[in-house]
Parts: sequence; C-alpha cells; structure tokens
Amino acid sequence: MTDLRHHGDLDARPGLEDFAVNVRGSAPPAWLREHLAAALDRIGTYPSTEDDARARRAVAARHGRTPDEVLVLAGAAEGFALLPALAPLKAALVHPSFTEPEVALRQAGVPVHRVLLDAADGYALRPGLVPGDADLVVLGNPTNPTSVLHPAATIRALAREGRTLVVDEAFMDAVPGEPETLAGADLPGLLVLRSLTKTWALPGLRAGYALGHPDLLARLAAHRPHWPVGTLQLAAVEACASPMAVAEADAAAVSMAPHRTHLAAALAGLPGVVVHEPAAGPFLLLRVRDGERVRAGLRDRGIAVRRGDTFPGLSADHIRVAVRDPARAALLVDALRAELSIEVST
Repeated sequence: MTDLRHHGDLDARPGLEDFAVNVRGSAPPAWLREHLAAALDRIGTYPSTEDDARARRAVAARHGRTPDEVLVLAGAAEGFALLPALAPLKAALVHPSFTEPEVALRQAGVPVHRVLLDAADGYALRPGLVPGDADLVVLGNPTNPTSVLHPAATIRALAREGRTLVVDEAFMDAVPGEPETLAGADLPGLLVLRSLTKTWALPGLRAGYALGHPDLLARLAAHRPHWPVGTLQLAAVEACASPMAVAEADAAAVSMAPHRTHLAAALAGLPGVVVHEPAAGPFLLLRVRDGERVRAGLRDRGIAVRRGDTFPGLSADHIRVAVRDPARAALLVDALRAELSIEVST
C-alpha cells in the first residue's frame, strides 16, 4: 500500500546533506526574522481581525484580487485538509503529485479517481483524461515531484460551472515571472493555493493562503475553528506578499534556474540516470535502476534524497532531488556516481 503520508522531511535525517526537502535556505532571511520578532509583542492577545485584514489586503494587492477573495491558511496543506467541506461527489486527482489532497478526501469518504499522467508524454496534462463528471479536480503547477509546469491555458480548459478546480501553486514563486499562474484569474470554481514554506524557509511556521470567489472560500472555511491562524503566521503572510518580498522571490527564482540546469546536466551525465526535463521547479525527478538500493547507499554516504514510490504513478526507481548551488550539488553528483559505480562493478 502506498504511503501517501510520506514526505521529504522523513528522508532528511539529522546529519545528512539534505536534497530531500524543497526549502530554500535553512532559515528565513534577516528582514523576515526581524518582522516576525516585532510581531512577538502581539502574541499575548488573540489574533486580531486587523492582523487578518492586513494580511489579506497584502495578498490581494500582490495578485490583483480583492481582500474577500483571500483566505489565510495555516500552511497550504490546511487548504487540502479543508477540501472535504466542499462535499464533492467525485474527485479527480492528477498524479504524480502532492498526496495530501488524496489523503484528506479518502479519509472523508469522497470517491477519488486518479488521473495518471504518462512519463512517455512528458507528464503533460491532457484535459480529456479528467472525467467529465468530476466535480472536484486537483492538480499541482509546477507539479511536485515531476517539476512540470503546465500551461495556464490547459488548466483553464478544466474549469466549468459546478466544478471546483484546485490548483496547488506551492512552488509557483520559484518560477521566474510566474508566467503560468492562475492566482489572479477569474474562472468558475477556481481555488488556488499558495505556500510560504519553500521560498521563505518557513516550514515550522505553517503559513499560506487560498485565492478564490468569496462564496467558495466561505464553504471551504465553514468548519474551521475560531482563530485558525496565529499572529506570527498572519505577519509572515503580510510581509511575504509585499512588493519588496515578491521582487526578492523572483530574483531568487532567476538565480536558481541555472543551478537547476547545471544539476540536471551533471546528473544526466551519469550512466543509468534519467532526468525528467523540462523542469520548472526547485527540484528534479530522476529515474535510476535499483532505486531503493541507491537511496540507501546515498544515505550511507551522508546524502538524503526523496523517495519517489509514495507518489502514485511512480516507482521505487524514482528519486526526487532538490536543486542546490553547484558546490552543494557536487556532493550529490559525486555520491551518486560512486554508488552507481558499485552497481556497474558488481
């Protein structure tokens, strides 16, 4: 049985060089830490409606929306956990992709149909593969773990009256210019989820948001507890939606792109390694023979990578690796080369 609750943090054991978790840096930048520290004086009281309003106004301005089209979340993962509140009759989940939506829907007893994209087709999204009677469709863009960036026009073709279309854009701010984002789009039933975790190194804070029609957001939030998001989370959302932060994120995305190209070329040059390209996210999907043994060997060499077999549609020979700067990337390439040479010699 596929372990849908497995995520990269379980592969990244302390002491290992981490290529398993897709977080940029080991801590938030200094300006963000200072902003959060300044908000500490407000945690002695309950999160205020004004804190929430400021965060929603900042996000709305960032994406060309209105504040009532923004719902601040305790991480984008909370948005997936809330999907059963929409009471879908049939959910179509596009895979390989992040698995938490499927977990939440199956646990709520929602019928789930897996739309498995084909590696031979470049994991391209084909709207015709999605059942017409699905009243909930969930997909990632760019997709974790394939790093595929689907055209916005293709995703738009899935929108229709009576259907909720959920687009997980947790990694979209790692794409320079975000050319395929639907964050500002006006489509029937569209729900876009965004995360602060990856770009701003905030996995321990749990902060993100949803974008959609106010009526859809009200249905999504119907069963949330009071004060579902804390003061520090609201402060982080407000700060990371500022024009300065958006510019910094885009600059980081531009800087990361050649690092991804460098890493992809180095890995593809190893015998027996297939790198899925084109790639748009801060990670790469690899296929290697005897992947489970290779992962264990890399771990013994001090390298953590993300196993791929917990993603529907992938196998034990699939590995996801985070993009790092060339100096750190060399550690992964050298370790993988050494591990593969053992297989060749035996």
